[in-house]
Amino acid sequence: MDNIWVARAAVRMAISSTRQEEAELKAFYRQKGIKVAAVSFGGEFLSSIPKIVEHALVAAKREGVISDTHAHLGAVAGATREAIAQVSGKAQGFNVGGKIGIARSSEHLNVCLFVGVGLVHLDDMAVAIAHRAVAEA
Repeated sequence: MDNIWVARAAVRMAISSTRQEEAELKAFYRQKGIKVAAVSFGGEFLSSIPKIVEHALVAAKREGVISDTHAHLGAVAGATREAIAQVSGKAQGFNVGGKIGIARSSEHLNVCLFVGVGLVHLDDMAVAIAHRAVAEA
C-alpha cells in the first residue's frame, strides 16, 4: 500500500471525534490492510511530551499496529517526537489537548497529532504528521 494512504489513515484517526467513529474507521482500514490506533491526550505542553509519546506507544501496541520490539517501539516514539516538534513552536507555554492517530501498512508507519492549543478563549489548532519505515514483524 502506498504511504499516502497510510498517512491519510493516521490523519483520519487523529481527527475522529467519537469512539464509534474510531471503531468504524478501524474496521474500514482493517479491510484495506492498514492497522490503526488512536488515543487522546491533554495538559500543559512541555510536561505532556513524555505522556504523549507514552500514549502513542501504548495505543500502537494495544491495537496491534506494532509488535513489542525495539525497532517498532523506536519508530513510533521517533515519529511521535517528530510530530511534536512540528507543533512545538505554536504550543510551547500553553495547554494542549487533542488526539494521536497511528497507522501502519507493510513498512510504512505514520503518526499524526491533531492538537488544540489553549490561548485564553481563542484556541488555536495544529496538525502534524511524521513517517517512519519499519520492517515487518
